[in-house]
Amino acid sequence: MNTINEYSGIGKKIKITDIKAMQIKGSAGQSLVKVETDAGVYGIGEAGASGPTIRAQIQQMKWLWHGEDPLNIEKLYYRMISIANRVSPYRAHIPTISGIDIALWDIAGKVLNRPICDLLTGRVRDGSPIYINSGCNFSDKVSCRDWASQLKESPYGWHTVKVGAFGAGLTGRRRLKLKESPVTWERLIAGDLHTLQGWFENCREALEYDMDFIVHCHDEFDLPSALGLAQAVASSDPLWIEDPLPVEYSESWKTLADKSPVRILTGEKLELTKEFLPFIANQAVHAVQPDLAFAGGITGAKKISDLAMLYHIPMTAHNVGTAVLNMATAHFGISTRNFLMMETRISQYDLIDKMVEEPIQVVNGQIIVPDRPGLGITLIPDVLRANLEEGEPYWE
Repeated sequence: MNTINEYSGIGKKIKITDIKAMQIKGSAGQSLVKVETDAGVYGIGEAGASGPTIRAQIQQMKWLWHGEDPLNIEKLYYRMISIANRVSPYRAHIPTISGIDIALWDIAGKVLNRPICDLLTGRVRDGSPIYINSGCNFSDKVSCRDWASQLKESPYGWHTVKVGAFGAGLTGRRRLKLKESPVTWERLIAGDLHTLQGWFENCREALEYDMDFIVHCHDEFDLPSALGLAQAVASSDPLWIEDPLPVEYSESWKTLADKSPVRILTGEKLELTKEFLPFIANQAVHAVQPDLAFAGGITGAKKISDLAMLYHIPMTAHNVGTAVLNMATAHFGISTRNFLMMETRISQYDLIDKMVEEPIQVVNGQIIVPDRPGLGITLIPDVLRANLEEGEPYWE
């Protein structure tokens, strides 16, 4: 890892010279972003869209970032999200801005020779708690017990697991088949809810109370179905239900939060503070879950957490990204007072560890953030080249 002493010209103002992006395999459709400067120092981020999309947006916004001081993070954040909206027919592409923002924080840490978390509020906890997305055939108690045993015996020390309402092995359900039509909601009938209740009771019996679990939805239900789901799973005492209603805010979210016997959470597809505001101000959720690659990077997530803290609402972080997004989220997590935990694919996505020189350290269900400057990771070029998505250029 380079340090401030290895860069030339740091004693004077530096400028952004180029921003590049590329997509690697298995990255959930997300892309790595690289911000280069005239001082030789560069920063790495992760953006929530494909390589071609991010590269096109970077070029569209070039007049906003080229030649700018990368340490003016707040200025660049507002410059990119606001000025771009004034140019018709284009609007600010927040996933691209998110990746750039993370890379700017990486640069700031390297220039100042400090980890990103120290540049935010400092460390408020020892590590960033993580949870994993997993599942089994919940209709089978033996399968549930085997699955739970593997989780409990994992060297990562999981304390929480997210399980899909209709995940692996959940076959034979009687719910209405509406997947053929992309404009309709999923609807649950009484038989579905009865079946789901049994499945999640099996899940809780297997996990006991050694672990929490989250009910994973995908914004697919109408209000009666979401409320029915909450009532059905209440007996198994999940931590919360994630994304049960369509993404955008409506009064139905508040109705659900008021009537649900289970806590409600959303946020992975929301962008910037303005989209979180109605959920928080109307107390329509019990926790919020931004994704740094979509919500505005580290700067955007910090603003969302400050808003949520005013209403005593905790936050988690959605994360299905590479080592870059894992470390960015971990830096944010250990420096955010109302932060509970972050999602990760560590142990499921081998490239997370293979793509960096420094192994990501997990102790007792927490990512331990290093004291190295910036994100604290060094990407391995040969590994990235060998794992480029088909047709992707290397850092172009």
